[in-house]
Amino acid sequence: MSVALIRPLVVRTVAVSDPDDLLARLPDAAPYAWIRHGEGLVGWGEAARATVPPGPGRFDWARGWLSSLFAGALIEDEVGVPGSGPVAFGSFTFDADAEGTVLVVPRVVLARRNGRAWLTTIGDDAFDLVTPPSAPGRIRYGDGSLSAPQWEHRVARAVRRIRDGMLDKVVLARDLTAVAERDIDPRVLLERLAERYPECYTFSVDGLVGATPELLVRHTGQAVESLVLAGTTPRGAHPADDAARGAALYASHKDRHEHAYAVASVREALAPLCSALDVPDRPELLVLPNVQHLASRVTGRLSDGASVLDVVAAMHPTAAVGGTPTGAALRVIRELEGMDRAGYSGPVGWIDSRGDGEWGIALRCAYVSGRRARLFAGCGIMAGSDPAAELAEAQAKLRVMQYALEG
Repeated sequence: MSVALIRPLVVRTVAVSDPDDLLARLPDAAPYAWIRHGEGLVGWGEAARATVPPGPGRFDWARGWLSSLFAGALIEDEVGVPGSGPVAFGSFTFDADAEGTVLVVPRVVLARRNGRAWLTTIGDDAFDLVTPPSAPGRIRYGDGSLSAPQWEHRVARAVRRIRDGMLDKVVLARDLTAVAERDIDPRVLLERLAERYPECYTFSVDGLVGATPELLVRHTGQAVESLVLAGTTPRGAHPADDAARGAALYASHKDRHEHAYAVASVREALAPLCSALDVPDRPELLVLPNVQHLASRVTGRLSDGASVLDVVAAMHPTAAVGGTPTGAALRVIRELEGMDRAGYSGPVGWIDSRGDGEWGIALRCAYVSGRRARLFAGCGIMAGSDPAAELAEAQAKLRVMQYALEG
């Protein structure tokens, strides 16, 4: 565990004119971002940082550290909305026992939402020079932890375990390495992702950059919302093909069954925390530029003063990224996946001093460091899964970050 901070935090939030393009304001220094349809938050610099110790109590530790930090802060907030005042960006590893969970309070946060914009600064003059981002140039790809044939073999082994009754579903991920001609500027990736995937949540936290379609939880006062995704098909080559693929996905017993497991896991996690919970009877189709998903939007009202991190702790890992039953799925993942997911498929997002915030599941993402990037994708494996089809689905999901790198 490591902690770095300025004590006490002196925080000032003021209303500002609409910045129009939040990402264009980011300097060339470890950007933090959470953007959808041009709205959200961007940040830079570090007023405080904590590397959260791994283990089953990591969410409690994180909430305690933030509560202590924010309670001691001197806050002047003339805006008073979710995301104003001090904000921490965070990325939690998928595996509770893995190192790498981090929380960072930026020195500067610029935000816009619902026609309002604000600027939060911590400490003295904290502005940095904004230089134009530069493209990374030619990209070379290589196998990650497993080659494509090796990963297909692991999928086949997982299918056999499911058919033997060991579990109902498991999510298996794979990675891909990329080496660029020049250092990879995360701002280039963020701009490309936000433009091409506006329906997704484009994020950047401590080198983890991506655009996730899956909202784990939005917490505003006592209201909570979660967008559950499970069941996927690639987009079609033309409108008729696209419509046929969507209809086949919606009618697929395997995919509807997989989606039902994901929705049930969210219901079970949220029900003890909520005084009211609305779970749709059937999913809808969420159509993105590269794939279509089965999607269900779950909403509820919290029964007590739980923060967004309490809700995240109750929900992670959902069946959409782990499997069913959770314990059996995690054992199969550790046995067959052959890699450390790090923050991939873990919670990523932000929390403010009121406990409000938005957290997604870190999908369609990559870890970026210098000229190198590590890309991730995963698929829900069921009894009826075909390894070749699952590989094709994973490759379709990897194309999101390949586009971000290549343009």
